[in-house]
Amino acid sequence: MDRLTGLQVFVKVVDMGSISAAAEAMQMSSQLAGRYVKDLEQRIGVSLLNRTTRRQSLTDFGQTFCERARIILAEVEAAENLAAEAQAQPTGRLRISAPVSFGMHILAPALPVYMKLYPQVTVDLKLNNRLVDLTDEGFDAVFRVGELSNNRLIARPLAPYRLVLCASPGYLSDCPPLDHPSDLTRHECLVYSHTELRTHWTFLSGNESITVPVTGRLMVDHGEPLLQAAVAGMGIMLQPAELVSRELSSGALVALFTEFKVPVRPMHVLYSPDRQMTPKLRSFIDFAVKMFG
Repeated sequence: MDRLTGLQVFVKVVDMGSISAAAEAMQMSSQLAGRYVKDLEQRIGVSLLNRTTRRQSLTDFGQTFCERARIILAEVEAAENLAAEAQAQPTGRLRISAPVSFGMHILAPALPVYMKLYPQVTVDLKLNNRLVDLTDEGFDAVFRVGELSNNRLIARPLAPYRLVLCASPGYLSDCPPLDHPSDLTRHECLVYSHTELRTHWTFLSGNESITVPVTGRLMVDHGEPLLQAAVAGMGIMLQPAELVSRELSSGALVALFTEFKVPVRPMHVLYSPDRQMTPKLRSFIDFAVKMFG
């Protein structure tokens, strides 16, 4: 006989107080309900019920077994609900937060693809470079660059964030020589104010790590103004590859120290374990991992 139905009948007998009452609630005959309970006892080799002419009561083992059976049935129901959610059509408002440069140059061009796949989802995208609080500010998902400090959130890793050191040909024609990262201490650096990049830049040469203190007259909390300043010849900047790719291709900016590596920064898409994994959130997380992972 079916094991899962046997567990359901047994728990219903316990709840209703008798096999006949359980059978009526489950719309089956008393004989069939009794067979399910008897088959369950024979399979495990232990009596679960003390039977009298009027009612049934649990044995000591039956008490423990009933508690475990309730857990099993609850897990089966949760799994079935999960399958139903997975098949449901994503719908509703999806609130996302992302860093400005990533959001403008990488995420924004991909969003029309996602929204075409899921036409019933409305996207509310906020771009900023501060550390937003996903739960308190009501976001469904956030993109975050750098090492993670909040282990309460679920993090799905994406492709690392690659940085490029560059300057305009005009700046390079008038500046002191640039032969080694240590020469940056004598140069005007365009400083990004939100991370450790505001005080020092790090480079790799083989197994050697070279950290250089940097200073500059211009400090900004967004990459785009730094890009404009670099193109105008105001100094050297270290910013994401996607931000400067067009200017590098056109020659407006020139990559520096290509023989040295700049350490990549980890990137994740985060969501709260306390937030229900709705079809819209699941669809977006899967999309983000596929597109940016």
